[in-house]
Amino acid sequence: MASSAADVVNLDLEDSVAPSDKDSARANIIAAISDIDWGSKVLSVRINGLDTPYWYRDVVELLEQAGERLDQIMIPKVGCAADVYAVDALVTAIEAAKGRSKKINFEVIIESAAGIAHVEEIAASSPRMVAMSLGAADFAASMGMQTTGIGGTQENYYMLREGAKHWSDPWHWAQAAIVAACRTHGVLPVDGPFGDFSDDDGFRAQACRSATLGMVGKWAIHPKQIAIANEVFTPSAEAVAEAREILAAMEQAKANGEGATVYKGRLVDIASIKQAEVIVRQSELIS
Repeated sequence: MASSAADVVNLDLEDSVAPSDKDSARANIIAAISDIDWGSKVLSVRINGLDTPYWYRDVVELLEQAGERLDQIMIPKVGCAADVYAVDALVTAIEAAKGRSKKINFEVIIESAAGIAHVEEIAASSPRMVAMSLGAADFAASMGMQTTGIGGTQENYYMLREGAKHWSDPWHWAQAAIVAACRTHGVLPVDGPFGDFSDDDGFRAQACRSATLGMVGKWAIHPKQIAIANEVFTPSAEAVAEAREILAAMEQAKANGEGATVYKGRLVDIASIKQAEVIVRQSELIS
């Protein structure tokens, strides 16, 4: 993954590690942080949840032993702002004690009914917060959803019209809540995992929905998902060109003393400028 096209690499100490392997996995990650050339990637480690006996040791050993290359800690199963505060307090104390020059950032995962209920206070909980995502599997379990799927459409979540089934997105409302909270507090909303890595079309479809909602990227749990995510979340040349044309058309309208104009047969106004600027800004950030 160090040589992949991913922007962020997240090393996992949580769900992918058996309880008996927590100590050895932590030691391996600490060694990897220093021994592998991660290039310009954001390097993150997902610690264990605060409802386990492992998380504090994860934080202590990572910050005391892993050196300055570590950029970010991912906090799973965050249910309220106090969860973030607990990790923040420990991180702050260790940074001060060790004289760390680079401050650690946080990404959190919303994975419970409590997390989505408190999503806005979580987004505002710490100046270290940079990103937030939805953990579909644990979220589904917490909500009592009748599914074993991780992301994507669900077989029994459909509407019926004239005898034909139409599948909608059961995660839409939670993702929209995350985007709203993140945009309110300057945090990046990121789409979480899509479990069926054999289903490229399903992954692409969910990524497209999430990008349309305002999310800026998507997890890849398999290397082949990286290229699809980068393609979907990178504005196309055509979209960027059209956004720039809209901005130019509005500049001309303003010069003419007009608050709106027509572009390709549709009305564009001040709100259109904001929409176009989002696309141009995202393109510039990626490039």
